[in-house]
Amino acid sequence: MPLNTTSATEPSFDFALLQQSTPHHASRNRIALLWLFGLLGLLIGAVVMLVLYLHGFEAEEDQRQRAADAQWLEQSAQFNFRRLEDDLIVLARQSVLGDVSASQSTVQGGLLWRAPGVVLSHGWLPAATQPQDRRAAPPRWQLDGATHPANAQLLAIMQDTTRGLRRAAYAGPMRRADGQPGDVVWLAVPFFERGKFAGNYLAALSMNQAAQSMVPAWFQRQHAVRLVADEMGVSVNPLAPTPADAYRASLNLPGTELFLEVIQMGVQPATVPRMFLLVALVFLGGMLVSLYALRRDFLKRQQVQALLQAEVALRTAMENSVTIGLRAWDKRGKILYVNEAFCRMVGYRAAELLGCSAPLPYWPPDQTDELTLINQHIIAQGTGGKGVEAQFQHRDGHLIDVLIHEAPLNTASGEQLGWMSSILDISERKRARRMAARQQEKLEASGRLVAVGEVASTLAHELNQPLGALSSFAAGLLNRLRSGSISLADMEPVVARMARLAERAGGIIQHVNAFARRREISRQRLDLAALLRRVSSSSTEAPDRPLTLALPPEAVWIDADALLLEHLVNNLSGNALDWAGQGGRPPQVRVEVETDPASRLAVLTVADSGPGVREEDRAEIFNAFVSHKDGGMGMGLAICRSIAEAHHGRIEVGRDDALGGARFTVWLPLAEEAPPDAPPNSPTAPAAPTSPKERHAPRRHSHR
Repeated sequence: MPLNTTSATEPSFDFALLQQSTPHHASRNRIALLWLFGLLGLLIGAVVMLVLYLHGFEAEEDQRQRAADAQWLEQSAQFNFRRLEDDLIVLARQSVLGDVSASQSTVQGGLLWRAPGVVLSHGWLPAATQPQDRRAAPPRWQLDGATHPANAQLLAIMQDTTRGLRRAAYAGPMRRADGQPGDVVWLAVPFFERGKFAGNYLAALSMNQAAQSMVPAWFQRQHAVRLVADEMGVSVNPLAPTPADAYRASLNLPGTELFLEVIQMGVQPATVPRMFLLVALVFLGGMLVSLYALRRDFLKRQQVQALLQAEVALRTAMENSVTIGLRAWDKRGKILYVNEAFCRMVGYRAAELLGCSAPLPYWPPDQTDELTLINQHIIAQGTGGKGVEAQFQHRDGHLIDVLIHEAPLNTASGEQLGWMSSILDISERKRARRMAARQQEKLEASGRLVAVGEVASTLAHELNQPLGALSSFAAGLLNRLRSGSISLADMEPVVARMARLAERAGGIIQHVNAFARRREISRQRLDLAALLRRVSSSSTEAPDRPLTLALPPEAVWIDADALLLEHLVNNLSGNALDWAGQGGRPPQVRVEVETDPASRLAVLTVADSGPGVREEDRAEIFNAFVSHKDGGMGMGLAICRSIAEAHHGRIEVGRDDALGGARFTVWLPLAEEAPPDAPPNSPTAPAAPTSPKERHAPRRHSHR
């Protein structure tokens, strides 16, 4: 139903009267607006809470990242210094064995041992009670001890620690002459041989170089690292002033109080939370715009709702006034809706039909199974454009012929709920059609009788004189033979005259036969496959004539009359095309040719997808004046059989397994091999026809 339009060229319906009874919904709109504004307030509060949450989340994330970086840096430093201690233990063991030069070249040290500038000096210091016995210590050992009194004290404590606690110890950082701490730290690793202290292996380390070596490049790109000597924040390698967001990672070296101070550089804020906030703000702006649009849309919706109610009232009145029955039912066959016209058609009230499913009350009892199959077919496939014819039974008992058209009944989302039926009473149309069919049958029978009468009168008129003369000559000759008054010389002209009269009678019969056939058979050598391509070209040009050919690539030579064989192919293919669309499946026609070299036969097959030929009708389908097609005279298949048998062949009918319809098979003898000097169209003697399935069966001849 179209909506009310303002077009000046198209008529429109005025729904003003129908809309007068439509109530106003102003109070309902105000409540909806209050709900919307409340929702807007909740959204604004949610955005504010989200901003606060994201701010705290970024702070916590930054703190967590700092803790993770500090923990990683501490663990990395401990690992590298423990590896350096293990390297010095190897050097100490080899020093005790006396092969110090070889040991330094064979040690595969860790990162700190291999990094340039980290190990400033190293050497073995044996355990001795006299200071002069310690001359083997590294030269820097004596130099650092003499630079500042605090250095000597730290070195002495380191030696006591290694001897007493049996573990590595550190001393430093060593102070310079001005008293300021430097970046040099001594490491002493004790070595015990058979439980007796043998000495310490000493190494002077540059902590700045160690820090630069331990911290990877990817960490330095995001952080600035510097060495801090003690808890008071005295920097060993001064940089810029320490920012407030710097944090420290302890090196955990026994005997020292060294820290690595880490300063984040170029910290980028978290992208995902800020993008989330931006999206939330965009949605908030969209909500404000939507509220404004909804406010404008409320009035339009109210108008459309009133118009829709008016249209529903008008449509209901129209449905009640039409004479075509309307029925809605779901996929299980349960009736959902019927209009008044359908109720009048079957004589039941709507309340009696709603909710009913098969078998329905208006089905004839003797057609329940057939109508059940029709319902199942409609549920599966619908009715198509032509509809489905069926019979309903009125409540008072009389039958109604109906034409049913189905259309899918879909929900607003497009899902099919069931089917909507329009049902038309065609009882009068069927009655008129049956009367017209009976009248047509009478006219066709009269036409056939007239044709037979014409042939009979022609034969009677033409044969009357020669047959009468033959009778007279035969009677006279018989009388003279009985009386013995005739000699052999006298008999010769009489018999010759009788022969001429008989020949004349035969010519009259041949003339009438030729009149019926229109021409005589003229055999010639032809290619059956090429003839089929030429004959079928006109059928395959039309899209609604689904004819396909299955022909061999080589020629199939036969001796036949081309025009009669073309007439046979046209009759069979035309008949197949007429019946192909009546089998309840897509129409298909297949024309196939193959050869049987063993029996010297060409096999022509014409199959269709129609309903086929019933078993009881196959015996008489080739008889004259037998037809199962509306308007047919029953001569087409009879002529086809006459043409096949005139070529010393045969024709049979069966069911095609592939297409499901009728299959007409024609066997024709193959042409004999032509001699090398013979022309292409020279006739050859045909072979004896036999069926490929029954080669020893006698041939059936036509006596029509």
